[in-house]
Amino acid sequence: MRDAEPVPIEPAATDPGRSSPDGPGSRRPGRRGRGRALAAAGLLLVAAAGFALAHVWSPHANLRITTGPPGSTAYRFIAAFASVSSVQHPRVSLTLVQVDDLAGSAKALEEGRTDLAIVRSDAGPPPNAQTIVILRRDVVAFVLPPGSHVGSVANLAGKAVGIPAGPLQEANARVLDAVLTYFNIAAADVRRVVLPPDELAQAVRQKKLAAILAVGPAAPGEAVDAVAALARATKGTPGLLALDEAEAIGRRFPGFEPIDVPAGAFRARPAVPHDTVTTLAVTYRFVASELMPDVVAAAIARSILTTKAKVAEVSPLANQIEAPDPDQKSPILPIHPGVAAYLSNGDQSFFDQVQRYLTVGGLVLSLAGSLFAAAAARWTRRRSEADWRPVRRLVEIAEAAPRADRDGLAALEDEFHGLVSAVLAGSPAAGSPERMSAFSTALVHARHALDRRRAGLGPEAGHQAGPTLVVAR
Repeated sequence: MRDAEPVPIEPAATDPGRSSPDGPGSRRPGRRGRGRALAAAGLLLVAAAGFALAHVWSPHANLRITTGPPGSTAYRFIAAFASVSSVQHPRVSLTLVQVDDLAGSAKALEEGRTDLAIVRSDAGPPPNAQTIVILRRDVVAFVLPPGSHVGSVANLAGKAVGIPAGPLQEANARVLDAVLTYFNIAAADVRRVVLPPDELAQAVRQKKLAAILAVGPAAPGEAVDAVAALARATKGTPGLLALDEAEAIGRRFPGFEPIDVPAGAFRARPAVPHDTVTTLAVTYRFVASELMPDVVAAAIARSILTTKAKVAEVSPLANQIEAPDPDQKSPILPIHPGVAAYLSNGDQSFFDQVQRYLTVGGLVLSLAGSLFAAAAARWTRRRSEADWRPVRRLVEIAEAAPRADRDGLAALEDEFHGLVSAVLAGSPAAGSPERMSAFSTALVHARHALDRRRAGLGPEAGHQAGPTLVVAR
C-alpha cells in the first residue's frame, strides 16, 4: 500500500433539478410561465372592467326622486309616473324622497340627496338642475274687478292686492315683489292681503282690494278659481291686467317668461280675458342633476312624453306636460343635453348615446390594456435583470480574483458563498434552464479563479485548506 495522498474536493456542477427545494427532479416555473399567468390575470381584470363599465353605462339606473306632501298634486304626479315607469322601464328604479315643499325639493337636488325633482322656475331653482320636461306653465294673473281703472302695475302703488291663501302664497308674494321692482315700486307701497279666494272676492267687491294676484294654469287651478270667485261676488265679468313689458321682465328675472293668454282661457262665457292678453308665466319643471348621464336623462324624458296619457289618468297635472324647446338658451334650468339630443333626433339619438358610451368604454378598455401590458413588460424586464445579476457578479468575481490581496480575496470568497447560498435557497436566479446553465458555468469559473489566487498567495494568506478526501493507492 502506498501512502495516502490528499485529494481536494472539487465543487460539483450544479444541477438545476436538484437545486430546487421541492425535491429531486422538480423544477420551478420559468419566466415564460409567470408571464403567461400574469397575462391571463390581466385579461381577466380587463374583461371584468369591461363588464362593469358596460353595466354602469347601459340604459339603467336607480334614481331618487322628490315628492311633495302625501295627497298633494306633486305627490300624485310622481306616484303615477313611478307606477307607469316601472312597467315601461323596468331597468329604471325610482326611490321616492318626501319633501315639504318646492324649496325642499330644490334644496334636496342641490345637495345631491336626490337625482330628480319638481321645481318652479321662479322659486329658487338649484344651480345644478337641468330640465327633463316642462310639467306646466302657470300664468301670473292680476285679476281685476269689472270696470277697474287699473291699467298698469304702476297704478297699484298705494293700494292693496289680494293673494289666495295656500302652500304657495309666499312664492306668489315674491312674484309680486319682482314685478313691482321692475316698475320701481317699493314693496312696502303695496299692501298684501292673504285670504281664501271667496273672501278675497268679497274684499274686492267692498273696494278694499284693487286686484287679486293669482298664479295658476289656464286650466282648473288658482287663477281660474280667483276669476270665478270674483265673478260671483261682483255679478260681472272680471278683467286681466296686461303686462306688455313681460319679455323685458323675463330678461331681468330669468325665472319668468312671457305668455299670451288666449281669450276665454279662464272663463268661457262671458270670456275672461275677452281678448288675447300678454302677461308673465312661471314653469313647473321635472329636473335632473347635471351629472346624470345623457342616455338616462333621454330615457326618462322619452318615458314621460310617451306615457303622458297613462299618467294623466291618475294625475291631471300630466295633461299639461310639454317637451322643452331644444333651441332655447336659458341661464337657469337649461335643457339637459341628453334630452335635447333626443328631442332633436328622435329615438335614433337615444341609441346614438348608447353607442357613444360603448365607444368610450372601448377606448377606456383599450387604454387600460395598453397600460397593463406596458407595466407587465417593465416588470418582466426588471425581473429578468435581477435574475441575471448573480451570473454577472460571478463573472466579475472571477475577473477580480487574480488582482485581489489577502483581504480582498477573503471578501470575494464570502460574496461567492453568499451567491451560491442564495441561488440554492431559491432566489430569483432559480428559474429557466438557460439561466441555471449560465449560473453553473459562471460558478465553476469563479471557483477556479479563487482557488488559483489562493494558491498563488500561499498558506500564509490565512485561508484554511478546504476539506480533503484521502484516497488509498
